[in-house]
Amino acid sequence: MEGREFLEWLAHSMEGQGSAAGPDFADSIAARWRHRPWGGHLEAVRRADLPDLDSLLGIDEAKATLLENTRQFVAGLPANDALLWGGRGTGKSSLVKALLGAFHPHGLRLVELDAAGILDLPEILAALAVADPEARYRFILFCDDLSFGSEDPAYKALKSLLDGGVEARPENVLLYATSNRRHLLPRHFADNEEYHRHGEEIIPGETAEEKISLSERFGLWLGFYPFDQEQYLRIVAEHLRLLGSNADSALWRDEALRWSLQRGSRSGRVARQFARHWVGSRALAGGQCFGS
Repeated sequence: MEGREFLEWLAHSMEGQGSAAGPDFADSIAARWRHRPWGGHLEAVRRADLPDLDSLLGIDEAKATLLENTRQFVAGLPANDALLWGGRGTGKSSLVKALLGAFHPHGLRLVELDAAGILDLPEILAALAVADPEARYRFILFCDDLSFGSEDPAYKALKSLLDGGVEARPENVLLYATSNRRHLLPRHFADNEEYHRHGEEIIPGETAEEKISLSERFGLWLGFYPFDQEQYLRIVAEHLRLLGSNADSALWRDEALRWSLQRGSRSGRVARQFARHWVGSRALAGGQCFGS
């Protein structure tokens, strides 16, 4: 340890924010795991992004399934880890954060971690045990935009957490992950050469089996797909409403469609970005800005 790393470690130690202390989950409904070479720690999230469940359109089936699963979990009943996979900007991360908004009054808390933090899973679970010694809260470990390289060591660490490790996971901890890849690992044409036929059955080879083995340890697979044009326009209208605009669709429809064509995507994210552009540019043109 040298230079900048030492100074960070020293400041971290002086603040007393190590994993043994952790955030106060009575005051903080969310935390993130900060991975460090000398040992990570939990850090409270002061301003959590909590979308409204009712504002998430076009994903009704996935929303209903994950809502029921989360309700079971918060009630102390058996529930499943969930993998939310599919197109970019289709509402996967927003749905998980919206569930925190709906259930945090009932004891749900969220801990965000990235791929590097997966290697710290034993430390994360130990830190949660110290931060919540009476197990009053239910924790969702949230891995956003998760994917692995073929030789990524975090891959096996996550498999162990989900199913197969010697140490039992606490009953008040569940994992929700989002990914653009259904099986979290890249697929290659060479993988297809390992498939063989057994009678009328197609048997995958060892490489394909290994790549499927992680994703199948999630009890729930929820697919998110690109929206059609009418769904996209409904979502644009909802985001405009949330920004305080009730403009008739005839005023913005064509521009919203051009916006999606320029980005090559009709997604909730693109709809939100257009709504912010449209409302902001109209307000600026009308003189509703600082210094006008």
